[in-house]
Amino acid sequence: MTESSANGREERRRGLPLEAASRITGLVTSVMDLHVRIALKEVDREKRRLIIGVVLLGAGLGSLLTALLAAELAALLWLVLVKDWSWIAAVLAFAATNLVLSGVLLRIGGQLSKGPYLPETMAGITKTTRALVGR
Repeated sequence: MTESSANGREERRRGLPLEAASRITGLVTSVMDLHVRIALKEVDREKRRLIIGVVLLGAGLGSLLTALLAAELAALLWLVLVKDWSWIAAVLAFAATNLVLSGVLLRIGGQLSKGPYLPETMAGITKTTRALVGR
């Protein structure tokens, strides 16, 4: 064997692991770019949905607050004028009722706000990770 052919084989052997690593790095980069694009689309869709939802919730809450104040004032006057409750007793009854109702609503709202965010992105990353790791 000549020295040049031995050097050529040695260079090819050294080049194979680098070439394989380069291909794997390119594949991982390509897959991650795909996941980033999916996540950006999903975030844009979620952002629009959330903004519209918050605006509508604000308008609904404003209207609800107005109606609730009117109903509470009417019920308070009814308790005082018709049922002969004292003002203090009627106001305390309404305060206790509002406190219990707000606690229940905050608990339900907290449970509903939990949950998976960007589910498509998370599912895609999980599948890719499992495929690459081999699980």
